[in-house]
Amino acid sequence: MAGEAEQQIVERLERMAKALERLAGAPPAAPDFSAHAAFVWHAAGNRLSEVAKVNRVELDLLKGIDQVRDILLENTRRFADGLPANNALLWGARGMGKSSLVKAVHADVDGGSGRLKLIEIHREDIEALPELMAIIRKQPQWKFLVFCDDLSFDAADTSYKSLKAALEGGIEGRPENMIFYATSNRRHLLPRDMIENERSTAINPSEAVQEKVSLSDRFGLWLGFHHCSQADYLAMVDGYVDHFGIPGAAAAIHAAALEWQATRGARSGRVAWQFVQDLAGRKGVRLTGR
Repeated sequence: MAGEAEQQIVERLERMAKALERLAGAPPAAPDFSAHAAFVWHAAGNRLSEVAKVNRVELDLLKGIDQVRDILLENTRRFADGLPANNALLWGARGMGKSSLVKAVHADVDGGSGRLKLIEIHREDIEALPELMAIIRKQPQWKFLVFCDDLSFDAADTSYKSLKAALEGGIEGRPENMIFYATSNRRHLLPRDMIENERSTAINPSEAVQEKVSLSDRFGLWLGFHHCSQADYLAMVDGYVDHFGIPGAAAAIHAAALEWQATRGARSGRVAWQFVQDLAGRKGVRLTGR
């Protein structure tokens, strides 16, 4: 009798397990990495969606950031060639081309070969990074540049601990075929008042602060972006004007560009691009091929 009861329990458990599997559905299939160069990670469903065309600027159009451009380009080339390379944090002034540089470097290094895949992960999906890394580990024939734009953490947010562990501290570590680039307006990814609060309230202020700012230590490259000079701003405008063949005298365009940035209260690559869009619209020029 005892044996029959045990058998019935086992059968019931098996039926329950099969029912749960049906409710959960089949795991999402891996995308066709050979057919696309860029993807977006969706934590809901743990899936990758293909990006048919990446919204990017050509590398030559990014002006005023020559030093950081060359450093990131060299680091990415080494990674694509199977050599040691670092995770990179691009931090600093808004609108100075941090995310544009990552996408442009990817295009330049890959060169249409398909050997280097770009995956964007949204800041709110960072806690699902280990699941993405598990997929990447199963694709050793490709190299993956995982990119998170505008990464930062607030006081009540503990997901930065997941990122720390995923990048360096986990038992498996970062996959050899993956590198992680992030952009942020904050050098330590955490607001200054959050760091100062730790200093004032923690029993051991030094240790508390170090635990939070150590996240940025996971990035071997810190590349700073600062507000551009007037000369760099005008060079950005000239680069776009020449690239898209927008007609007009340089002196008049420069005067209009300076007036435009004065109304915005800042000079940056984003402001230059917004001016060029306005200029092209007034001149009846279509901005194709960007």
